[in-house]
Amino acid sequence: MGLKGIQAYKKGSLKQDLSTADPHKITLMLMQGALEKMAMAKGSIERKEFESKALHLSKATSILVNLRDTIDLEMKSEVGENLYALYDYMVRRLTDANIQNSLKIMDEVINLMLPIKNAWAEIPESAKQEAYEAQRQKRQAV
Repeated sequence: MGLKGIQAYKKGSLKQDLSTADPHKITLMLMQGALEKMAMAKGSIERKEFESKALHLSKATSILVNLRDTIDLEMKSEVGENLYALYDYMVRRLTDANIQNSLKIMDEVINLMLPIKNAWAEIPESAKQEAYEAQRQKRQAV
């Protein structure tokens, strides 16, 4: 009973955080969520809880696909194209980890994701505001 209460509290807290978050914060929350699901899948592999592993990897994969598919490739940015390819690679590797029950592959993907998340967290406020303004102007032009 206590665990359900904690889960409900976490879910409510997450909804509140999302309702007040800017796009940068939402992306950071998604990255953190992907890392958490990968860590949970890794623990499931270690415990040989394969149903749980599959569930966590499915959620991590869905988050990575969402992050990949929200990259604006129309801007023809090398960084955007490289990030898209990296997310795509991580999705494929999570599929491999799921099939092979591989902790090594899980570590590989986690070690690819961590620097992206850490760099994202370090983006200065001025750069975020500049990006939001550019997006707003782009929408108005359409």
